[in-house]
Amino acid sequence: MNQGNNNCERVGSDEISIKELVFKLKKPFNYLISKWYILLIAGVICGIIGFWYAKSKKTIYTATTTFVLETGDQGGGLGQYAGVAAMVGIDLQGGGNGIFQGENLLELYKSQKMIEAALLQNASTESHKTLLDQYLNQEHIKENWIKNSPDLLKINFNNTTQPDKLLQRKRDSVVTAVVSDIKRNALDVGKLDKKLSLLKIAVRSDDESFAQELNISLVDQVNDFYVRTKTKKSLETVKILQNKVDSVRSVMNGAISSAAITVDQTPNLNPARQAQRIAPVQRSQFSAETNKAILGQLVQHLEMSKMNLLKDSPLIQIVDEPRLPLENDKIALLKAAVMAFIMGAFIAGLTLLFKGIIK
Repeated sequence: MNQGNNNCERVGSDEISIKELVFKLKKPFNYLISKWYILLIAGVICGIIGFWYAKSKKTIYTATTTFVLETGDQGGGLGQYAGVAAMVGIDLQGGGNGIFQGENLLELYKSQKMIEAALLQNASTESHKTLLDQYLNQEHIKENWIKNSPDLLKINFNNTTQPDKLLQRKRDSVVTAVVSDIKRNALDVGKLDKKLSLLKIAVRSDDESFAQELNISLVDQVNDFYVRTKTKKSLETVKILQNKVDSVRSVMNGAISSAAITVDQTPNLNPARQAQRIAPVQRSQFSAETNKAILGQLVQHLEMSKMNLLKDSPLIQIVDEPRLPLENDKIALLKAAVMAFIMGAFIAGLTLLFKGIIK
């Protein structure tokens, strides 16, 4: 009996503790309900602030280009020709496949040379203005020049060399400052995902057209520089071999023509004086045969070099390009006001509870 009574008392005490817990939870809730006007005022104030912030905040547009990098054929597609090419002194494996791979290519997009070249391209909105001029205008930098440094307005950014050395120094200083600002605040270069080979370049700006044009211009500049650098050696080899082929072919054709001319010049040759015809004709024929053999080898080298040049380019394949309208971070005014209202009321409620606990 005693054990049964103890169990009943334990259950009763548990019920009392639950009731007390519910009562304690209701107490702060009722307290907040009694202060509803404070919560409402705090929410309205924060809602107005959120609405004003969303309306006054500049919309930032992001232009993004994604691409894949072709690392080049390490002998796979041209492996069948590698042995033959090696016999004639041509390397089809390509020694420069790693010039701008991986991090090197990403750093190229952030280099002073490439960003400056992209900024000096003409803007589509104003054909006589560069993207650099457009940037200076939208950032109100030229307005400050009018007030503080009017001599800077004389700078022609299209000319890399200014007539005045001091003006040249100021031009370089302005360009360097703009490039540094873009690298720090507007440019994002990297991989879409660590597991993927897709690379991306993103340009942010409060001017939608500027973000798109700078992104496209920078990608074009890097692409062109990359291809020219990667194929420079192969292209020079093709040009040299092409010149030699043309030269040997010209000499060979000249030797053939010389033999025919010699025969034409001695139509009724005295049999006792055959040296006048045989010696020049044989020399011309020998020269033609020799140059023919050389020409065959050079043509073979030239075709191999053209294959090597074809293997080296192109190296960048664009996947997605920025198209209008661009992605932006604009917040809907009503959404911003509602979120700010909820946050203000929540913070005010926590503050009231904290004061109640202290009391």
